[in-house]
Amino acid sequence: MDKDLLFKYNTPGPRYTSYPTVPYWQKTPPGEAKWKELVHDAFTFSNLTEGISLYVHLPFCESLCTYCGCNTRITINHGVENKYIDAVLKEWEMYFSVFGENTPVIRELHLGGGTPTFFSPKNLTRLIEGLLKKAVVHPKASFSFEAHPGNTTDEHLVALFHAGFRRISIGVQDFNPLVLAVINRHQTFEQVRHLTEKAREIGYTSVNYDIVYGLPEQRLCSMMQTMMRVIQLKPDRIAFYSYAHIPWIKPGQRNFTELDLPDADKKMAIYETGRNALELAGYQDIGMDHFALETDELYIAQQESRLHRNFMGYTDTRTQLLIGLGASSISDSWWGYVQNEKKVEDYYKRIAANELPITKGHLLSREDLILRKHILHLMTRFETSWHSPSETSEEVYQALERLSELEADELIEIEPFGLRVTEKGKAFVRNICMAFDARLWADLPQTNLFSQTI
Repeated sequence: MDKDLLFKYNTPGPRYTSYPTVPYWQKTPPGEAKWKELVHDAFTFSNLTEGISLYVHLPFCESLCTYCGCNTRITINHGVENKYIDAVLKEWEMYFSVFGENTPVIRELHLGGGTPTFFSPKNLTRLIEGLLKKAVVHPKASFSFEAHPGNTTDEHLVALFHAGFRRISIGVQDFNPLVLAVINRHQTFEQVRHLTEKAREIGYTSVNYDIVYGLPEQRLCSMMQTMMRVIQLKPDRIAFYSYAHIPWIKPGQRNFTELDLPDADKKMAIYETGRNALELAGYQDIGMDHFALETDELYIAQQESRLHRNFMGYTDTRTQLLIGLGASSISDSWWGYVQNEKKVEDYYKRIAANELPITKGHLLSREDLILRKHILHLMTRFETSWHSPSETSEEVYQALERLSELEADELIEIEPFGLRVTEKGKAFVRNICMAFDARLWADLPQTNLFSQTI
């Protein structure tokens, strides 16, 4: 890859799991009545055709991984499990008054965290049975969960398989013991290997690894060794993320300093090494930070223009309605977003008061919807087009002006009614999407809101 281009476009930017991005949502969220109206409309439209998606945030972890930017609650008290499950199931029950007499059809279900496998297999089974008790599972449903190699047992795998899960995402991050020690991540290569092989033996059809580059004490040679081990175990898909150093938001990251991190030159070398190793091993670039084997559904969905991106990341399933349950979860009705209370205690209070625990949100304008479509197409198809008035706006033409330099650098090709990302430009899709981010350009951040693109 062109090193000069990597440096040139290495600027802070959003990851675009939504548009507008959360920092640019309206200051006043939609009220509960308005949100229920949006959910009802989306549910009516999508339930009988594509089904709906569920995301459940399980925030508990026994120890803090100091690199982590997720919403977590650190505790070794497993007595919290039942109370939290009860609250999530009550929140889900509140949505049934919105659904009316129609039974929800679950097309997609993902357990994220935190550490979902903090919960016992018995309690995870209770959670899933409670969620599906009054629902129908779509015949092509996709159930997935995030797994920590240090605490995910064979019993977890069996219980979740019997509950309908066929996809597992393993938080590997790095295989180097020094890097793992610095970020307080307690796991071994043997645990990852066993988890991968056992999942496949039981019948899981897709294994994902999360790998992070730019971590403290990470070196070029250690990334080469990590990728050799990744390729040896051959997961079906890989999320290769840039570490986001945001200690002003996540104080746990203050356990190390910028001096412990690879500098810009080294980080880019680490990225290139990892990316090249994956491509040589047959992994295909399917979108920002994500790679998949040609046999994986994520790659097949991209080839068939079915790839989708939402708050859960890339998915081969597109539904108009995504309902997020649990503390900090985000929901998407296509015409609007809401996020739940982040603090577990605040979440409990709102649930106990029989309120949907909404704390922030955004209603999308016509311009938002147009720009969202183009950003989503770029993220999932590496191209977008505007052939009718409903697909264009003044903001689109402003975006084209911002893209002139990227066109000169041969990262995109602009056509009369669309644009295409070149092979060279795929690594810069985040920068290309930023050109369409009208809200970002109207109010450029004066402080650090986002991580670097590389």
